[in-house]
Amino acid sequence: MKKFLSGLFTLLLIGAIGASVYLYPDFYRKQIDKIMGVYYVYKGDKAYRALKLNKAISYYNRAVTLYPEHYGAWYNLGNIYVVYEDYFSAVDSYEKAFELNPKMIIARMNYGIVSAGKLGDFDGAINQYDEIIKTKRHLLSIPFVYSNRRSYKLNKGLAYYNKGVAYKQKSVYLDEDYRYRHQYLVKALEAYKDACKILKKDYDARYNLALTQHLLGNYKDAGLDYCKAIELAPMNYEAHYNLAVLLRHLKYYKESLDELEKATTLVANSPTGVSARQRYIFDVMNDVSRTILVQRDNGLIDKISDEPADNSKITYVNGKMVMSDDLDKAIMRNFKVCGAKKLLKEDVEESTEEFEDVRYNVHVPDFE
Repeated sequence: MKKFLSGLFTLLLIGAIGASVYLYPDFYRKQIDKIMGVYYVYKGDKAYRALKLNKAISYYNRAVTLYPEHYGAWYNLGNIYVVYEDYFSAVDSYEKAFELNPKMIIARMNYGIVSAGKLGDFDGAINQYDEIIKTKRHLLSIPFVYSNRRSYKLNKGLAYYNKGVAYKQKSVYLDEDYRYRHQYLVKALEAYKDACKILKKDYDARYNLALTQHLLGNYKDAGLDYCKAIELAPMNYEAHYNLAVLLRHLKYYKESLDELEKATTLVANSPTGVSARQRYIFDVMNDVSRTILVQRDNGLIDKISDEPADNSKITYVNGKMVMSDDLDKAIMRNFKVCGAKKLLKEDVEESTEEFEDVRYNVHVPDFE
């Protein structure tokens, strides 16, 4: 009797399943497609990790054909298209990913970077950065084990930073009225300030804030921000160099020469070999030196030392700067100290003269 009832139950179950499949064929076909889609995602992930990118594209495309809601496959497709410089397909894939998962911040971030940097779609990029900034994530914290608070703040800081980059690119590359370009720079400045509040130890954020201040003619603030950037990364030549140009503009020639010497030392010892840039720095330095000599001969400034700084102990190993043990801390401290910081903290007369942005070769007009 028990065997009969068990067999009857099995037959009834099979019958019910058969009837359900017959009555709802689309539902079951979709479930089978999802299973196959997940399988192809697995195959795509495996090929992606092995850097077999053509195979990975093929598998991911099969996956999203069967299971179009799989945002992870769309995101990985976007990354691979970037490698192949197919930027339009990349942004389309990223867009699919965050449409399916609106809180997928990394897809929005990559969309913005590619849109602004490769396609010139600055507004599209800025919109996505704003979405990242507005996105509220559930903060998970397990004491002494895990917290996503730091990653959440970091992503927000990076969104502000990239927003600043997009607005600055928009001001430089778009052929628009100077007033609009000025407005874009002001928006870039606001974004960089917000980024620096979060990314307090990030050189790039601070350097770009200084550069934008410089472009807007806020020389005092620009100089102080260059000094902060130098304190964060003293071995990057750009901040030294642009600070030297700014100080020359403000007629602080001795301090300008000091920063130019640091920039020249860093460029001259760079393993990348930037000879054209080096020659340009030498030209600027010679111009500043001549100005100092004229002022010294006219008794306008005190005599300065003609002895060059001893940088002969600086070498590069595997592309990294290495210094002898005795000089290491002293040289690092020398590059880190911003000699003009005290001067810049004092009131500086604002000037409306035009000046050159030597880092980006951008002509900056006077704005009303």
